[in-house]
Amino acid sequence: MISEQLVNLSRLQFAATALYHFLFVPLTLGLVWILVIMESVYVMTGNVVWKDMTRFWGKLFGINFALGVTTGITLEFQFGTNWAYYSHYVGDIFGAPLAIEGLMAFFLESTMIGLFFFGWDRLSKTQHLMVTTLTAISTSLSALWILIANGWMQNPVGAAFNYQTMRMEMVDFWAIVFNPVAQAKFVHTVSAGYVTGAMFVLSISSWYLLKKRDVEFAKRSFRVAAAFGLASALSVIVLGDESGYTVGEAQQTKLAAMEAMWETKPAPAGLTMVAGINEAEQKNDWEIEIPWLMGLIGTRSISKEIPGIHEIKAKNRERIVRGVVAVTALEALRANRDDTVARQVFEQHKADLGFGLLLKKYVTDVNQATPEIIDKAVNDTVPRVTPMFWTFRVMVGLGFAMLALFAVAFWSTIKTATMQKPWLLKWALWMLPAPWIAIELGWIVAEYGRQPWTIYGVLPTHLSVSTLSVNSLYGSLAGFVGFYTVLLVVEMYLMLKFVRMGPGSLGTGRYEHEPAQHNTIPTNA
Repeated sequence: MISEQLVNLSRLQFAATALYHFLFVPLTLGLVWILVIMESVYVMTGNVVWKDMTRFWGKLFGINFALGVTTGITLEFQFGTNWAYYSHYVGDIFGAPLAIEGLMAFFLESTMIGLFFFGWDRLSKTQHLMVTTLTAISTSLSALWILIANGWMQNPVGAAFNYQTMRMEMVDFWAIVFNPVAQAKFVHTVSAGYVTGAMFVLSISSWYLLKKRDVEFAKRSFRVAAAFGLASALSVIVLGDESGYTVGEAQQTKLAAMEAMWETKPAPAGLTMVAGINEAEQKNDWEIEIPWLMGLIGTRSISKEIPGIHEIKAKNRERIVRGVVAVTALEALRANRDDTVARQVFEQHKADLGFGLLLKKYVTDVNQATPEIIDKAVNDTVPRVTPMFWTFRVMVGLGFAMLALFAVAFWSTIKTATMQKPWLLKWALWMLPAPWIAIELGWIVAEYGRQPWTIYGVLPTHLSVSTLSVNSLYGSLAGFVGFYTVLLVVEMYLMLKFVRMGPGSLGTGRYEHEPAQHNTIPTNA
């Protein structure tokens, strides 16, 4: 049996590197489309301030992009170093979208980035705008294929287990591509990136306005960010509803844990706003809920029930018992692949193979599992409710707070004097970390909520790791955290340096500490 410490350290290392990497990704996804908007206005109007806006915010985008690439490469390496059995078991499927991402998106993205920075004096305005647009499209394509891979981990469609190769194999590529979980994750994640880019521009523009410097430049940036952010925040909420529906269809355990829904409630279930969660007794001591709302989000109906944790555990117990039969038959086939009886038994029970493998955490021979061990495996099938419940609610709360800010900021752009109200500018400035906190919490909900699986319902996490020493994991974990922390400090230093320099860092000198009487916005731009 695999050491639990080894599994936990492997999970911690991947989680740490993924969370660090995801500090950079959302800003890349969102800020690049703001660059497209700004440069489009420049091409249409010929007003040079919009070109300078594109170049200035593009410089910050470039810093973030470079560090995002650096932190992302090591994530893929970890599948081979820390998760070798996972790579062997599902590599035929999981590797395909990652390979396509590299060929279709990453190479295009890297090429266009170079042309964006070095093509200003070599390309026409329209050609450079096309480069910026292709950069934005390639970043979205990169996210698409990575989230297709991750969506398959959450909802493994289009694949089947082959007892002869002892691996999962692809049977329907297009089912994997159009996996509803993957598509919902993609649009939700990309929209969250748009919010991040908008908040970044809005907050820094607010800082300039508070300092009464580069006002003409900052007002335009503020307006673009407010409008783009409002549309993006609305999209996140609407598409988050779609994500809730797909989770309800594909991962009922995750949905029940997010809602602290211990018992199956009559349809349509209410949405629990807050609750006093008692995990020891597996109940809520008290709760405040909105009637019907969870049923509408999770099932799109008023008659379909959402199963509670107790009902889910009862079903999982049955699947674990059937899974024991599948594991036993599979082991017989490994010993003799011509055993027709074992093959027939396995085919009847292979849908529950993953649940039988959960017992391998506690016993080598699943037939030796006692009722107590089965109880442990059943309890493992549901993640801890308290962190899932509150992490999700903090994320949602931040989402609505950002929506409110963008709505007020957008309304303020109608009247320039309102835009420069100190209370609004300070609110926007202090909200700068909000999208990153919300996104990291959302990623935790998605990944922690999938446990105990690396591939939901198929491959348990404890069977996925490489055979490594605990000491080597401690060393690599410390190395990754230390290196990534240095990169994060470097990015923040560079970002702060160029933000303080402002548009004057472009060398144009048009907006460096302009006198207030000249900081007006032409009505035609």
